[in-house]
Amino acid sequence: MNSVTVYTTNRCPYCVMLKNFLTQQNIPFKEVNVEENPEIMQQLVRTTGQMGVPQSQVNGKWVVGFDPNGIMTALN
Repeated sequence: MNSVTVYTTNRCPYCVMLKNFLTQQNIPFKEVNVEENPEIMQQLVRTTGQMGVPQSQVNGKWVVGFDPNGIMTALN
């Protein structure tokens, strides 16, 4: 069973693209909006060193940005 969590903000076009991609691929995912949750954003920065979104945790691996290939690689 794949585990996909996508960290997003409200006004991030790449977040929308990523969610659309996952939906089109029939990949279930959990969305965490870091704009509503500043503590989680700080955890992300500590974990990945990246400020930007989207960031996805796919089966325990981190994929930063809108990176369909990276997500598919992490799923396989």
